[in-house]
Amino acid sequence: MSKYRNEKQNQENELPVGKSEDVEFSAEMADAEDLEALQRADAADSRQERISE
Repeated sequence: MSKYRNEKQNQENELPVGKSEDVEFSAEMADAEDLEALQRADAADSRQERISE
């Protein structure tokens, strides 16, 4: 692997994990699809945190 590719991969591994979503969520107005999307997003965040460690 070239030195440039190694450096680029290391930089990518050091990127911060995004936690801020710029959306409003109302549990009172949520339907089944909204709740499923929320669960899927939480699961994706958990997977990303494990990968980033």
